[in-house]
Amino acid sequence: MTKLQADRTSLDPEMFDPVCPSPLVPFRVGDKWGTLVLRCLQDGPRRFSELKVPLRGITAKSLTQSLRRLERDGFVAREEHEGAERRVEYALTPLGLGLLGPLDAACAWTRDHWDELIDAQEAGLAGDG
Repeated sequence: MTKLQADRTSLDPEMFDPVCPSPLVPFRVGDKWGTLVLRCLQDGPRRFSELKVPLRGITAKSLTQSLRRLERDGFVAREEHEGAERRVEYALTPLGLGLLGPLDAACAWTRDHWDELIDAQEAGLAGDG
């Protein structure tokens, strides 16, 4: 384990509020998992295995696809570290860091309109039948 890894705190498996990020937020970054991945990277670079801890339910394939989309869109940078222990880390780019404020605002808006969003979603589902 390197000094950098020893100094870094682990991601909290319960870091995500059940309300936000949520499928009810009216926009997405990348894909279903994109905003959650951005949140995992907000405090610094992370390895693939670290990202999977709070992202319970994500498959390795989905996480790989999400990271690739975020990298393609300029929000995440992938860095390979050579040496005795080869490793890959993902980090937010300046563009990705710039999204954190708008994500906070979207989460606050979602919390403020939670009941209305649930009602609209339920009404839409009732109309599908």
